[in-house]
Amino acid sequence: MAKSTCIYVCSECGYESSRWYGKCPSCGEWNTLEEQARSSEPAASSLRASNGSAKRVTLAASDLPTPIREISTSDEQRYRTGMGELDRVLGGGIVKGSLSLLGGDPGIGKSTSLLQICEYMGRSMKILYVSGEESRRQLKLRAIRLGVNSENLYVLAETDVERVIENIRTMQPDLVMIDSIQTMCLHELSSSPGSVVQVRECTGAIMRCIKSLEIPAILVGHVNKDGAIAGPKVLEHVVDAVLYLEGDRHLSYRILRAVKNRYGSTNEIGVFDMQDNGLREVENPSLMLLSGRPVNVSGTCVACTMEGTRPILAEVQGLAASSGFGNPRRMATGFDISRMNLIIAVLEKRSGYFFANMDTYVNVVGGLKLYEPAADLAVAMALVSSLKDICVGEDVIAFGEIGLAGELRAVNHAEARIREASRLGFRRCILPYHNLQSLNLSPDESGIQLFGVKTVRDAVNALGRE
Repeated sequence: MAKSTCIYVCSECGYESSRWYGKCPSCGEWNTLEEQARSSEPAASSLRASNGSAKRVTLAASDLPTPIREISTSDEQRYRTGMGELDRVLGGGIVKGSLSLLGGDPGIGKSTSLLQICEYMGRSMKILYVSGEESRRQLKLRAIRLGVNSENLYVLAETDVERVIENIRTMQPDLVMIDSIQTMCLHELSSSPGSVVQVRECTGAIMRCIKSLEIPAILVGHVNKDGAIAGPKVLEHVVDAVLYLEGDRHLSYRILRAVKNRYGSTNEIGVFDMQDNGLREVENPSLMLLSGRPVNVSGTCVACTMEGTRPILAEVQGLAASSGFGNPRRMATGFDISRMNLIIAVLEKRSGYFFANMDTYVNVVGGLKLYEPAADLAVAMALVSSLKDICVGEDVIAFGEIGLAGELRAVNHAEARIREASRLGFRRCILPYHNLQSLNLSPDESGIQLFGVKTVRDAVNALGRE
C-alpha cells in the first residue's frame, strides 16, 4: 500500500530532502526548499525476483545495441519555419522528432512567433497548438490580428498532460506546440502546476511521446526574475534546443539566441522587429543598429562582434562625467559590468586616463548584448573619447581584446569583420597589430584603411592619422 510522505523540493535544481534546509545542499541557493506531498511506492524493487536475483528481461531485435555505421540518416529532414532568422538559429530548420524550448520575458513575443510559424508550416503540415494559458476564443482573436488562418492548425485548450498526449497519439500531427510547459500538470502528482516536480515530469512524458512518434515539438517556458528558464535545470538538459528571445520591451527589436542546440551551432542569433502584425525579420542587423548615429559627438565608437558566422556592427556609447559622490557610479547596459571595470582599470594603470572621480556609463545601442572580448577596444575608445572630449570619426570602426598589460590581443575572423565594415561604408579600421600581420586581405581589396596598434594608447593616437 502506497505511503504518503512529505518531502522538501528545491525550486532551483529539483533536489529532494526529507527535512527542510535554509540552504539547498545541492545548488547552494537560500530559501528554495518547498514542502510538497508525494506518494511513494513500496521499497521492494520490481526488478528483483523472489529468490533475490535480478529479473531477466527478453530483448527484441530493435532493443539490441546497433553499430553506428549501420545507422541510416538518409531520411533525415528539416522543416522550414518560414522565418529565415529562426532557421539560422536552429541550424537549418526544425529536426524531425526534436524537442525545443523557447523562453523569454513576458510580452517579448514568444506566442506571437509560434502563431507565425503555424501560418507558414500549416500550408503543408498538420499542427496541434496546445494552449494552457488562453482559451480558444482568445487565441483566435490573436490569430486574427496576426493574419493567421491556416486550415491545418488545430487548437487544444488543455492543461492535463495525459489528455494532451492522447490527442497527439490520436491526431498524429506533424508539429506540436505547447504554450506553456509551466501550465501543464499530471494529476497523479499532488504538487501544483509550475512546481519543480510537475515541470520535470510533464516534460519527460511529452518527450517520450514525441520521440516514439518522431513528431517535433516546441515548448514555451517562463523565465524567473534572473532571466533563466523557470523550473528545474534538468528541463534544459532534457530538451534538444534551448532558445531565448531577448530584448527590451520598450524597444521594437528582438534577438533570438540559442544557448543549447544538439543539431546546430549555439553561436548564431536571429534579429527581429516587433510590429503590429507580428515579428518581422531584420535581414541587415548592422544597418539597423547603426541607424540614427550622432555625428561629430564624443563618447561613441562602432564595434564589430561575431555572432556565429555573421559579423554584426553595433554602436557603443560611453559617458564619463564628474561625480558628486565619494564613490563614483559604474553602470553598463548590454555589456558586462565586470569587464567594464577591468577596462577602466587598464586605462588608468597602463594608459594614463583617470576615471577615479568620474561617473562612468556604457551603453550598447539597440538592445544588443556584447559578450565577445573583441568589443573591448570599442568600449575603451568610447570612454576615452568622452573623457577627453575627442570625437571618433563616423567612418571609424575598432575591434580588439584588451589585456591586463594594456596590450591589444588578436581576435578571430578579422577578414569577415573588415569586409562587413567596408560594405557599410566605413573607411578606417583600428585593429590589433598581430591581426594586421596575419591578414589575407589587402587594403586595396577591402577598400578600407587599416591601422594596426599594439596598445590602447596607440589606438587613441591613431584617431589623428589620416
